[in-house]
Amino acid sequence: MQDDTLQDTVIERDSATEFSSDPEAGLSGDPATGHPRPPRREFKARGSFVTRCEGCNLPALNCLCPYRVSAESEAKVWLLTHPLEHHKPTNTGRLIGDVLSDTEVFTWYRTAPDARLLALLDDERFDPFVIFPDDQPDYADRVVGMERVAAGKRSGRVPVFIILDGTWRQARRIFRKSPYLERLPVLPLATERLTRYRLRKPASAAHLCTAEVAIELLRQSGDREAAEVLDDTFDAFNDSYAASRRHHKLKAPTPAMRRLLERAGR
Repeated sequence: MQDDTLQDTVIERDSATEFSSDPEAGLSGDPATGHPRPPRREFKARGSFVTRCEGCNLPALNCLCPYRVSAESEAKVWLLTHPLEHHKPTNTGRLIGDVLSDTEVFTWYRTAPDARLLALLDDERFDPFVIFPDDQPDYADRVVGMERVAAGKRSGRVPVFIILDGTWRQARRIFRKSPYLERLPVLPLATERLTRYRLRKPASAAHLCTAEVAIELLRQSGDREAAEVLDDTFDAFNDSYAASRRHHKLKAPTPAMRRLLERAGR
């Protein structure tokens, strides 16, 4: 979950009026009725004129592809992503998929839930949890802790962390407007970690971005190696993107980049 800041609000408003009508993106027609939507101008959010690597989508000046490392984890991550978030180059959810190849990404639409997600939620192999704060009394009976994840593992089920990928405002809307999530246990993230995300200004240092949420969940559930790889990938992403914003070419790998190179044996 990204922080819901003024910066995000401005980008979201611009994006809502400037998506392309690419049918592959599912944005040329209403997902519920199929009725066509009016043509929209080419997407021109901040940074859209930057030359980007086709592999990592980062500015080519500091491409992250040489530092890509995969990892295995017992727990799975499924991202339920707000459609506006897909077009933000600062989105960190894609880093999870770069590291964990079996990550599932579903686009959220209020009136048209993803059929594959609904099917997977009914699959008895999986033990899904919605990651969300326990700050409201109306779903207190659904709140569980990490010990519930461990119990599911012992029974042979695969833990699945469903992360609501968007701004905090978008995440709350997804949580409240998705009836199919109402039957799932809610797992709040308990951590003292403060955000290291530098590409969007957080309202609070305790507000973690999507990748940081996944890192802490993996670490706490026992997938420590996967968490470390994702943490280094996140730091490398942070450093690469921040340098590119200043039009600065990194002349040497950062410490996180060096650790990723070592893991890959390069």
